[in-house]
Amino acid sequence: MTQTAPSDVELSIREIAERFDVTPRTLRFYEQKGLLNPKRRGGSRWYSAADVARLSLILRGRRVGFSLEEIGEMLDLEALAARSHETLSRNLKRFRARITVLEQQRNDIEDALAELNAGCAWLEERLADREPSEDIKRRAAAFEALASARLTQWSGHAPDDPI
Repeated sequence: MTQTAPSDVELSIREIAERFDVTPRTLRFYEQKGLLNPKRRGGSRWYSAADVARLSLILRGRRVGFSLEEIGEMLDLEALAARSHETLSRNLKRFRARITVLEQQRNDIEDALAELNAGCAWLEERLADREPSEDIKRRAAAFEALASARLTQWSGHAPDDPI
């Protein structure tokens, strides 16, 4: 039995969609944008190992916030050897700018998580304190005594007196 080398493997649109958890429509859209170029046999699309690698890079680029146009420029593997210093420098700047944005987002997320965790801890403490503390009970009794005294002063009789 002959094993097929990984570079010779071809996947159907359904197989590659399942592998990457995307829809066939997404794959056709990437093909329309020139990002993927599957082989055609009849009405079927077949994706090579190179297409699998490109799709992995496309999805990673999308996750970190690059546009499809930017991803297309970065994936232009045929022109890689012919890229000018200027093009490579522009891509390096683009990568560094994206890193800066992602690091800021990470800091924002870490700050938000810290605030939410502090809020959860505070709420858990409140939920654990179902019975008022002795201090709260003492303050409540003092407030009630003060309110009763004021009421007596204003009305002329004690709150418990029948009218």
